Amino acid sequence: MSTKVTAYERALRSGQGALRQAFLDATRHLLVEEGPGALTLRRIAGEVGCTTKVVYTMFGGKDGLAEALYLDGFARFRELLLGIPVQDDPVAHLRALGAAYRQNALAVPDYYRVMFEQAIPGFVPSQQAKKSSRAVFEILVSAADACVAAGRFAADSEAEQVAHMLWASQHGVVSLELAGHLTHEVAERQHAALLDAVIEAHATHTR
Repeated sequence: MSTKVTAYERALRSGQGALRQAFLDATRHLLVEEGPGALTLRRIAGEVGCTTKVVYTMFGGKDGLAEALYLDGFARFRELLLGIPVQDDPVAHLRALGAAYRQNALAVPDYYRVMFEQAIPGFVPSQQAKKSSRAVFEILVSAADACVAAGRFAADSEAEQVAHMLWASQHGVVSLELAGHLTHEVAERQHAALLDAVIEAHATHTR
């Protein structure tokens, strides 16, 4: 008789939070190693070592599990952004937040693809999930607004527009880099250049 302890059994002993994380880890592993086609409830449950009924009980099915992965990705991203020390120079802080977009994508590309590239076909985040992801974006909006308030950006600069321009430009570079179209060295230079371009476009001395 096998005495091997499954991920499900280990997580069960540690509490529901650990069990939830075990499912997220299994889903992410299958997505990375085998692609979205592997994300069936049977495969996910098999990775954890339980029945599909447990997945339904905890997440309500595959879509619920996909949304949990989406939310977990944004929660990790939010933690990264909030961990960046606020600097006396608001532009330097904004630049650090912009750079963190690429840092996060390279650190957890599997999460990045679920969050920003619809890596799980058919999955559409709920309005509540989108609201949660918006809260992460608002960190960048607040930082841009601080630049306007400090007189570092032109008074007519719209903080939300600045934040959108930063994320849109970073997304383009990061997506090309993760797809292998840009080397890390080239992507790093392009990423910095785009950050500079957006900041210079709104800086008071350019007006």
